[in-house]
Amino acid sequence: MRLDQFLKLSRLIKQRSVAKWACDAGRVSILGRKAKAGTVIKVGDELTVSLRDRTLRVRVLALPRGNVSREKARTLYEVIEDAHASDA
Repeated sequence: MRLDQFLKLSRLIKQRSVAKWACDAGRVSILGRKAKAGTVIKVGDELTVSLRDRTLRVRVLALPRGNVSREKARTLYEVIEDAHASDA
């Protein structure tokens, strides 16, 4: 599954166009490497998403097939770290 599509379906980022922009801007990485929007992800990958004053690190637990509900979206990943700039 494409990275930008996973970010949208998992509701980590609300719109796919914003997910693509974040990837293109270098704000999304997989296992510490900057990733493009079309990068194929798999279960077990660790994603780091940095937007505004928040950095979120998650582990992919499942890849969705088609649209998913809000409740199901939360089961697609596990939050490893959720850091806000104000926490520093």
